[in-house]
Amino acid sequence: MGGLEEVPKEIVQVYKDQKQVIDGRGPRLSDIVKMLQDTASMKRTFICIDALDECVGRYRVEILDSLHQIQRVSPGTRMFITGRPHVEAEVGRRLPGRGTALRITPRRDDIISFLHRRLDQDIRSEAMDDSLKADIVKKIAEDVSEM
Repeated sequence: MGGLEEVPKEIVQVYKDQKQVIDGRGPRLSDIVKMLQDTASMKRTFICIDALDECVGRYRVEILDSLHQIQRVSPGTRMFITGRPHVEAEVGRRLPGRGTALRITPRRDDIISFLHRRLDQDIRSEAMDDSLKADIVKKIAEDVSEM
């Protein structure tokens, strides 16, 4: 139950062709969509996209529309997309009836624990006293809990 035995020849060829282009640019989005459609039609495929909300809006639309094209050709393709709540409606519009939103929010204690670990790993620990560290933890934990 693993992945493909080898990268399909068509995908290898597209990348080889692109190396010959000036500056060796990567494949175009349309090429990538076609490759994913071909691959997804051969075997059950999972596509994971992390932090979709960090993508510029114009490109986010292109990515979501491309994912929709892939799912139309290969309905067995499964997608896992993460992002902040403000992109949820956009995902729902661009990939209608294709997903379930699951809200995950960090616990305040987890954030504080993470911050303490990171501050303890600081290689210039002499730059901060305990009071400054406490202020940093307090402020960040408050700000994050409001998101």
